Amino acid sequence: MTSHLTVLPVALPLLTAMLLLFKRHGQVRFKRVVSVASTFLLALVSAVLVMQAAGGEITYYALGNWQPPFGIVLVLDRLSALMVLLTSLLALGCVIFACAGEDVRGSNFHGLFQLQLMGINGAFLTGDLFNLFVFFEVLLLASYALLLHGGGKARIQSAVHYVVLNMAGSTLFLIAVGTLYGATGTLNMADMSARISNLPAEREGLAMAGALLLLVVFSLKAAMLPLYFWLPKAYAAAPAPVAALFAIMTKIGIYAILRFYSLVFGEQAGGLANLGQGWVWWLALLTLIVATVGVLASRDLRQLIAYLLLVSVGTLLAGIGMGSTTAVSALLYYLLHTTLVTGALFLLAEMIGAQRGKAGTRIVKGRRVAQSQWLSLAFFIAAIAVVGMPPLSGALGKVLMMDAAAGTQRFWLWPLLLLSGLAGIIALSRAGSTFFWRSQDGDDSGERLPRLQWASIVLLLVFSPLLVVLAGPVSEYTQATAAQLANPGAFVDALMLNAGGEQ
Repeated sequence: MTSHLTVLPVALPLLTAMLLLFKRHGQVRFKRVVSVASTFLLALVSAVLVMQAAGGEITYYALGNWQPPFGIVLVLDRLSALMVLLTSLLALGCVIFACAGEDVRGSNFHGLFQLQLMGINGAFLTGDLFNLFVFFEVLLLASYALLLHGGGKARIQSAVHYVVLNMAGSTLFLIAVGTLYGATGTLNMADMSARISNLPAEREGLAMAGALLLLVVFSLKAAMLPLYFWLPKAYAAAPAPVAALFAIMTKIGIYAILRFYSLVFGEQAGGLANLGQGWVWWLALLTLIVATVGVLASRDLRQLIAYLLLVSVGTLLAGIGMGSTTAVSALLYYLLHTTLVTGALFLLAEMIGAQRGKAGTRIVKGRRVAQSQWLSLAFFIAAIAVVGMPPLSGALGKVLMMDAAAGTQRFWLWPLLLLSGLAGIIALSRAGSTFFWRSQDGDDSGERLPRLQWASIVLLLVFSPLLVVLAGPVSEYTQATAAQLANPGAFVDALMLNAGGEQ
């Protein structure tokens, strides 16, 4: 028995997109008002869903009243509610920024933006493996168009690589789904979890093959080594509000690994228990190493931020690889921090580049920045947050991750986390000093930045100190979420035992 609020994070962006795509040209002010209002309403709904899920009850919404395991279900628990709220907050900052002028550089921006929100929220809420594939395709199709928004050679080149790789990933996803269906006879994740522990021995190999193939797909979405190489160019070339929203895209892959493998291949899976966990740990550490080198080698601020995003991917995947509830709780706190801060940095890079003329975001000497005092302050706050320096949330997130490491894990994780932070400090210090101290002499000619852009930056950056102030209740929520994930039986019972009930 659930309220209809559970379906709103999917239905609201879909209905908004249909309204906004009805007329392609004109009515810019109308589209902006509708898009911002819809995203704000989505944030309010998401906050209510988090409060609803905080009590620990797992509920589902059966579309068309077709009960699991046969129908399409959207499942609300602590993790899905948290991810939907995070998405809506990031999206609100991005759409406000876009309304300052980025949205009119191409057509259908707001409609496509809402379609991507629908796909992202659907991926977080679905309880069915095939519909996870469907929502992946929806968000990817929208992301293809958004990546090309405004045109340009760099965007077209990066979009080609992005599209080809994700089409290959989608093909593997479909093959993996078919393989797992052949092995288990179901695609409902709760039903699959119940069946996997009693799987006949002759089908275990088939299930393992499907699960490992699916791990490759999720690793591509998360940008884990060696499947990360598409991300830096794509994110660096994307329009600023699109790149900022893309900060949640890698988290969808991380969410999928966390959700699917803890639910279906957890401790209850017998011979298939903890499948792939060792691989995730070592590849996460290698991702951290490569991303750290990329941070130091970057000569463009957008590319630097993209590699900082990869550092966060390696850190989060290491949390999954550690395989404890403490580590999962820590990675969820760190995930909240890094998604919002890297999103703010992509927007901030656009603002800096707009005032530097031809130099743009390249880390070279350029003309003086018109609003250097405020821009340098925002850059400083975002920089110390993203590298994990006190007193902002990045420091607390890294401390929680390091504290979660046990035994030999500390030997590997601690130095890599500290070195990646040091590399970030060096790279961002170099960028900041070049932009704000080593500028060419003479009068600046950059236009004053729109207030909407400043509002979006403030909105996203304010969450970093808020996560410190509210560290107690946020940590309690993430700890409860980790404990809920470690108990897949409760998820299975919530869907399968109540399947005969009404919506």
